[in-house]
Amino acid sequence: MNQINIAALIDQMQQPSFYPHAVTESIELVQTHVSYILLTGDYAYKLKKAVNFGFLDYSTLAKRKHFLEEEISMNRVIAPELYLEVVPITKTGDNFSLGGEGEAVEYALKMRQFPQENLFINLFEAGKLSIEQMEELGKIVAQFHAQAATNDYISSFGTVAKVREAFDENYQQTEQYVGRVQTQSQLAETQAFTDSFFAEREDLFQARIAEHKIKECHGDLHLKNICLWQDKIQLFDRIEFNEPFRFVDVMYDVAFAVMDLDARGRKDFGNAFLNTYLEQTGDWEGLQLLPLYLSRQAYVRAKVTSFLLDDPAIDDKVKQEASQIAADYYKQAWEYTQPTQGKLILMSGLSGSGKSTVAKAIARKTGAIQIRSDAVRKHLAGIALDDKGSDEIYSSEMSQKTYDRLLELGIMLAKAGFTVILDAKYDRISSREPVIAAAKTNQIPLQIINCTAPLEVLSDRLSSRSGDISDATADLLASQQATAEDFTEAEQVYVTTVDTSKKDWEESLNI
Repeated sequence: MNQINIAALIDQMQQPSFYPHAVTESIELVQTHVSYILLTGDYAYKLKKAVNFGFLDYSTLAKRKHFLEEEISMNRVIAPELYLEVVPITKTGDNFSLGGEGEAVEYALKMRQFPQENLFINLFEAGKLSIEQMEELGKIVAQFHAQAATNDYISSFGTVAKVREAFDENYQQTEQYVGRVQTQSQLAETQAFTDSFFAEREDLFQARIAEHKIKECHGDLHLKNICLWQDKIQLFDRIEFNEPFRFVDVMYDVAFAVMDLDARGRKDFGNAFLNTYLEQTGDWEGLQLLPLYLSRQAYVRAKVTSFLLDDPAIDDKVKQEASQIAADYYKQAWEYTQPTQGKLILMSGLSGSGKSTVAKAIARKTGAIQIRSDAVRKHLAGIALDDKGSDEIYSSEMSQKTYDRLLELGIMLAKAGFTVILDAKYDRISSREPVIAAAKTNQIPLQIINCTAPLEVLSDRLSSRSGDISDATADLLASQQATAEDFTEAEQVYVTTVDTSKKDWEESLNI
């Protein structure tokens, strides 16, 4: 179908008389680089544009029908109440009909329309998205990934050769925009980073395959594809058109959401989502891939925004805005490839002293990775985070395994350039000493945040605690006090003490 016919169809679809059901007085048209979306009130209709970008091919009617059917099939898994049916569009004379008699000339995906103010991007822009919702999103995505399919075929997309295909295609397809919306040096340096990553970290990609981390994921997880539906966070618009964009490492999905929040100036939101996801899944090793995929996702947004510059259906004002957006994304993609200095922050203090509260505040402010011993312990024991642990998981042997794992993760991630908060009691010299020694050996900056509060405050906090993964209770305080060991003179140089019972405790943090 040529552009004139499409224009005529879209014009008719903006008329209330086109639909066999009640519609809003003014039907809204939303365009992306690949779709037309008509918002009619109770229902939304999506048509795919007749485009071929290589990675995506909707150039024929048969392909558009096929991919609409694929889209409804795979999105019903994650949003069954939103995705309804694929409807044929027929034509008699100059008039198009929705589901009429005769041969179909186009197809539309019919969806339940949710209030547009409930789209996460609109909630965000209205200032109505919260840190708590970002934490809940982390749990939702963790659950989605836990249930996502994987098999040998899907896992085959995790090899370096398969993963880098999309990266190489991105660079090839954007060379034409050098000098327009990105610089030659940005392109060269971004590509050099990914080239060296693929060359030097093949072992990491193989490990991810062996650990079954390559799954049928979402593929396009950003604020425009998340909404509130009946007071629940809902993921939708999963990638259907390209297997390599969907059969990916779970960290690929996570990176898309983090990148999107970074781009919108809310790194704290991205941090809340990321740390919650990691705690739920225990997949802290996956962070080694995060810079690669953060860069990739920003670069993809730059690329698809660049495509708008060459779309004759897009007006000049939109193109001007797209130029700036694309340039910002190209810069962001480059920034993710730049080396960063890792750091270790050791929390210390009795149960109830506010270690996790302080650690979370530091993480939100600095973008640090917060690793709680309670989560590590339960992942090692193979029990759900919300389940109460038996005495066995608090044995001396299990505690040693927990602290060993914390140290392993802390050094690995700090060497990769992350600021890592090891959130545990660290109330004994024997638990602190290995961390200090490893930090010195690896030349990693170290800080110890010692949290304190009066005993009655600790007791009150533990007695009133609910909805947290920690199993600590007030009756443990006496034994913890008895075994806690003061900081040595050598340790004192690292220590900042924070009395969390004071309202202004954040001011005493030296971060």
